[in-house]
Amino acid sequence: MSTKALAVLTAASLLPGLALGAAPAKAAEKTYAYSEAGSSYIPLRALKQLPGLSVEWNAASKSAIITEEGIKATLTVGQKRVKIGDKSAALARAPFTENGTAFIPLKFVSEQYGVEISGQASAGAILLKKDGEELRLPVLPRGAVSLARKPITVENKTIRAAGRSFSVQLATVSLMDPRVDLEVAVAKDKVGSTEELASIAKRGGAKLAINGTFFDAYTDSSTKNPYGYLFNGGTRLYKSSGDKKTVVTFDSNMLTELLPGAVFEKRLGEGGVAVDGGLQAGPRLLVDGTAKLDPKGEGFRDPKILTGGGARSALGVTRDHKLLLLTVGGATIPQLASIMKAAGAWQAMNLDGGASSGMYYNGSYLTRPGRLLSNALLVRVN
Repeated sequence: MSTKALAVLTAASLLPGLALGAAPAKAAEKTYAYSEAGSSYIPLRALKQLPGLSVEWNAASKSAIITEEGIKATLTVGQKRVKIGDKSAALARAPFTENGTAFIPLKFVSEQYGVEISGQASAGAILLKKDGEELRLPVLPRGAVSLARKPITVENKTIRAAGRSFSVQLATVSLMDPRVDLEVAVAKDKVGSTEELASIAKRGGAKLAINGTFFDAYTDSSTKNPYGYLFNGGTRLYKSSGDKKTVVTFDSNMLTELLPGAVFEKRLGEGGVAVDGGLQAGPRLLVDGTAKLDPKGEGFRDPKILTGGGARSALGVTRDHKLLLLTVGGATIPQLASIMKAAGAWQAMNLDGGASSGMYYNGSYLTRPGRLLSNALLVRVN
């Protein structure tokens, strides 16, 4: 499967019972690999997206049949033996089911079918390649996805960072939860307009919303354009060629990454990894858990970013694919990096701040912006 095609792949198609065309279960709308005790597992029917492989599921025996060039391999949930043609072989790990989805050992897939596997540590993902086709999946610890837990938690807490205490509003979103969906929204559905953050959120059906990227807030013109790329639903809402600022981007599977502007544009030019949504702001705060600050290199010249303090909004992603959205009443950019690291972020970036800083949750403000906004990042819970 090409990486473009991956944008339409959902874990609903990975349910074992769906082999006979049953209706998809709401509990499995994301596609991800699991890791446990040093081993990795992938959803069974994800293999159908790799060339040359076909998959069948026997619900009665809880067995998977994978066929390539007429040779069938039969794996059974809970068993460490696999039948390949008329022979039997041992598996290092047994297949299992979780949340209604069958998972099989990735090592078997690699060795038996010549699938190349590479890790993408910064994105928390793996890339599978076979005969020129690619499949990219987030990797989670086994058991990380549970419908028994809330998909969003919010808290007003004190974080100790950079030698002092900061009072913050922090929202944590489980990106791989099947109920969660992200959206980048522009005010009044028209680039250049402005609107209350609460109004943008309500119109988009969002449970949670935070202000997005910078915009021309101080112009006398009625058109107040954003400063950076905006994507939503696979469609570019606003173009900002040559912009070096950091981009947060996510695919339809909610695999979320933070990329330098040039890297993001390269991906767009290559037409590879599908972009479902994206928002360019910056500067970057954390790279792989370490503070990496280069505001001037990203093109920032405003003292409010380079040296000053003030109200801030920030976005982070944890190693286990949780989205962290945070507002703080006063901090410098280096302090904000320390705050996001203390909050548990693996990757992090700054969003627009000052009077734009705002967060909305469940019908009310956690942090009220001091102005109308141009754009926002929305979190919907279905």
